[in-house]
Amino acid sequence: MMIGNENGFSAPPGGSGRGQSADDEEAVGQFAAPGEDDNTIESASVSDMPDALSGVSMELLEIKRSIEDGMRQSISQAAGVRAADAFSDGGNIQGVSIGLGEGASDSSSGEPGLPALTLYVAEPTSVDRAKAAIVGAMGVRAVSSDRVPVNIVVTGVIDAQPHRFRLRPAPGGVSVGHFRITAGTIGCLAVGRSAPRNSRLMILSNNHVLANSNGGVFNDCIVQPGPIDGGRCPQDQVAVLERFVPINFSGGVNFVDCATGWAWPDRVRPELVYLSGGVPAYFRISNALVAPALGMMVGKSGRTTQLTQGRITGLGATINVNYGGGRIALFQDQIAITGVSGAFSAGGDSGSSIWTWNQQRNPVGLLFAGGNNITFANQMRRVVVALDINLYT
Repeated sequence: MMIGNENGFSAPPGGSGRGQSADDEEAVGQFAAPGEDDNTIESASVSDMPDALSGVSMELLEIKRSIEDGMRQSISQAAGVRAADAFSDGGNIQGVSIGLGEGASDSSSGEPGLPALTLYVAEPTSVDRAKAAIVGAMGVRAVSSDRVPVNIVVTGVIDAQPHRFRLRPAPGGVSVGHFRITAGTIGCLAVGRSAPRNSRLMILSNNHVLANSNGGVFNDCIVQPGPIDGGRCPQDQVAVLERFVPINFSGGVNFVDCATGWAWPDRVRPELVYLSGGVPAYFRISNALVAPALGMMVGKSGRTTQLTQGRITGLGATINVNYGGGRIALFQDQIAITGVSGAFSAGGDSGSSIWTWNQQRNPVGLLFAGGNNITFANQMRRVVVALDINLYT
């Protein structure tokens, strides 16, 4: 499906974007390009949302919040620098969420199917040692109680994940990137909720994919495939950077890693893609967002691991995410996903949309990070609010 004049979308501005060395193609659509006052960084903020963990005991939630406070404080004190013993004691704790107990073992003290505190760790450890580390490093004595069920999940360091062929029009699930990064994934298409952005057809992905982790400015060149997969400006350009939510690397709380690229309507398409026998096959997802739930089956199509299926195993996750160069960002209210058969994602899948594995394919999250076999995603409900967009699927 090609989106053309009949949809009335405007073409991005031409000629002035960083990374461009030639005039852009003739505009497709009926609307005007942005004026000079648009040539600035567009950022968005995130408003709070109702707690999805209302059915979990207050004791468990209070312990989780105390661990989050300890993680936040450790980032502020370390200022993004990892010491040689960074993964000892409390430094081994990379994140925390509410999950489901997996049965008594060295890595779980929770009852199967009941809410438990899930700790994501860089190095393997036991429940007792993890509890002791939290008490010693963070002062959260309540976690030491035998009544507190804990799961241990080894993620290693949680990295912000940086797919490969060129397709026109480009669908969701393929390689894309700001001209100064490696590559990530087009999640899906979107439109703004108010003028003038409601005339812009946009691609949705992560800040670290489209905006170079806060380093981009409005109108920067975005290529498909991403630069590491051979994409170059201007011949492979599909969009310009349109808006992003800045990532706080100073210990402040982040909820989303997201950005939009204003696309040429004839260079993108609303379908997502996966390879079937080596041949691209296309499908659509819904634009009706749903809340994540423990045990929910979900899917994604991404640059590296293509079409995969997973299960939501953690909600309300607070994690430290490594963006390289000594920059670490704290994220709260994230979704944790475990692959059903092998890894759910790998490097380059960042920006993939995550949707329910059923006939509806309702969007649930936006993939942005992972470690070992655990993938982390922003809630899509937060993403659309932060960027002031509606999904165009």
